[in-house]
Amino acid sequence: MVRRRYLSLGLGELAAAGVFLTIAFAVVVPRLDDGSRPALWFALVPLLAVLVQAGIYWLFARSWVERHPMPTFLRRLYRALRQVDVALLVGGLLGVLVWLPDNFGTRLGVLAIWLFGVIEYVNYFLVRLSYPPRLWLSTVGQLRTPRLVRDLDTGR
Repeated sequence: MVRRRYLSLGLGELAAAGVFLTIAFAVVVPRLDDGSRPALWFALVPLLAVLVQAGIYWLFARSWVERHPMPTFLRRLYRALRQVDVALLVGGLLGVLVWLPDNFGTRLGVLAIWLFGVIEYVNYFLVRLSYPPRLWLSTVGQLRTPRLVRDLDTGR
């Protein structure tokens, strides 16, 4: 049952990354002026990085869940990626601010994309934010440790 759930989570995160990338190329980029495009990419790249890492994590986790700790190599890799993601988010924000679009709607959209990347990072590396809608209000305040962090803390 858990393996199936992790498969769904992994494929879902990878699909989300694919959807964001497809919409960016097919819908958003053609409508942006050349000066606004860098801001979009500075906002989108950190989000895509976190989503792809999360998707791969869930798919790999199927091999150890409920059996043994996260493999050492993956623990080291994801600990490093945690730091890389912070750098990507900070660099992304700096890039967004340098190339901040003049159009208010575009500016708001780019900042929202970057903020969504921050939320995904928090959800995977700091505090679990993702719960079923009917349980969200009653559960998010419990500040639970994300599954990935619990896996990173195994085998220390």
